[in-house]
Amino acid sequence: MNRRQFNAALPALVGGTPLLAGCDNGRSLYESAAAQVWRIGTLQGLEAAALHTELVRYATLAPSSHNTQCWKFRLDDGAITILPDFARRCPAVDPDDHHLFVSLGCAAENLVIAAAALGLRAEPSFDAASDSVRIALEPAPAVESPLLRAMAERQSTRGEYDGKPLSPDELAQLERAGTTERVRMLLLTARPTLEQVLEYVVQGNTVQMNDKAFVDELKAWIRFSGHDAVRLGDGLFAASSGNPVVPAWLGGLMFGLFFTPKAENDKYAKFMRSSAGVAVFVGAADDKAHWVEVGRACERFALQATTMGVRCAFVNQPVEVAALRPQFASFLGVDGQRPDLVLRFGRGPKLPPSLRRPVQAVIV
Repeated sequence: MNRRQFNAALPALVGGTPLLAGCDNGRSLYESAAAQVWRIGTLQGLEAAALHTELVRYATLAPSSHNTQCWKFRLDDGAITILPDFARRCPAVDPDDHHLFVSLGCAAENLVIAAAALGLRAEPSFDAASDSVRIALEPAPAVESPLLRAMAERQSTRGEYDGKPLSPDELAQLERAGTTERVRMLLLTARPTLEQVLEYVVQGNTVQMNDKAFVDELKAWIRFSGHDAVRLGDGLFAASSGNPVVPAWLGGLMFGLFFTPKAENDKYAKFMRSSAGVAVFVGAADDKAHWVEVGRACERFALQATTMGVRCAFVNQPVEVAALRPQFASFLGVDGQRPDLVLRFGRGPKLPPSLRRPVQAVIV
């Protein structure tokens, strides 16, 4: 669904636009909530409990699949532990919880960067017994990074970019940010190669769009109105994808009319062809510890991109459809390994961000 299609169909659905006249569908409420969520907080003078709570707030600004915020945080003496919240898993799109553990890694990276600015050295380690990420904290000289301020600006920008290439120096900066000893990142920028990636995106998207469980799961996490976005504090706000903000009942109806394989494939073709390139992240091993490391590398890449005015968005269909993943790996030249994430990037407009739940809701 796009705004043009929506405006054309609306009168027939509701008997005329006056039904919605004078109603902003919670947009004003949403804007106030967004300003509170997406901010850089106080960095000095915090005591232990308040400092740890502020670190958790920064961690929750990380991305997660469908913005489910599939994490919980335990505050210990000298450490913060990030635990998976399996009640917020997405079994249709993420049956083996790969994206869930990637999300824990994204949150961990935010926490590490924020801790440095607050005068703490943060050392993450994965605890296989509890499937958690323990981040040990100890005093150190404060080091504020530009990546910290990027946290309040980073978003998964699900829209068209300007199609212009990045400079070799910019690509080199992104490569350094997204590559670690345990994560390899492939930067794809040649147009013929991006067209081949698009073919895999379309194949994967078609499979998912014909999977009722996938469609139902996605719809359940879309927040069509600003009121619902603020009330729940999670999920994908419709405006974040450039879609109209409408009452939930109407959004659900329009979703059923316009969310079709052809419409979505056409949309992704525009998205991909407007992008400067694609980054593919590949962990050194296919296990939860490395999925966390992939999340850390991906978040650092996204934050570095944000400091450069570059937008990012996930196009994970080639790695989410299990039958397609080995073919995509072969295309990339990484046979026998698992491509973990696919991220397109380029310069484009900022869209309204999705929200986050209150910090206290995720601390156990």
